[in-house]
Amino acid sequence: MRKIALGATLALALSATAASADNIVEVAQGAGTFNTLLTAAKAAGLADALATGENLTVFAPTDDAFAALPAGTVDTLLKPENKDQLIAVLSYHVLPRELASNQLPGRTIHVKTIKGEGDRLLAVTKSSSGVTVDQANVVAADIQADNGIIHVIDKVMLPDS
Repeated sequence: MRKIALGATLALALSATAASADNIVEVAQGAGTFNTLLTAAKAAGLADALATGENLTVFAPTDDAFAALPAGTVDTLLKPENKDQLIAVLSYHVLPRELASNQLPGRTIHVKTIKGEGDRLLAVTKSSSGVTVDQANVVAADIQADNGIIHVIDKVMLPDS
């Protein structure tokens, strides 16, 4: 199943690069593997910001990545009373600038996420075995949208409390 999802993700990367006429939300919708992320972004009130913001980088967990969270986590985050926590989790996946894979040095760097509660840093590591972001693997990189870049990751990153 992972090979099928990865194949679909890679197909998305190729088609999105060739015809980048959509914003980040539209590219993610077209992929069909980011339904949970998009549902969460809408519940948090962030979907419009992802669609209209400029020069963003999104580390986008797949539906499988959300499914790998402990049972009930997604349902709990989607409750209206947990909106602030959901915003914190989603904001942890977004940079306020474009960061393409060819801009990464062959070592770990720390990059600021979009403003949430305080400044949050992600550890992005590029090595001979690939790119990781806070221990999530980048499985497809540099998917271009009109307003930024999407990097597909295999894990939902949770900010430290």
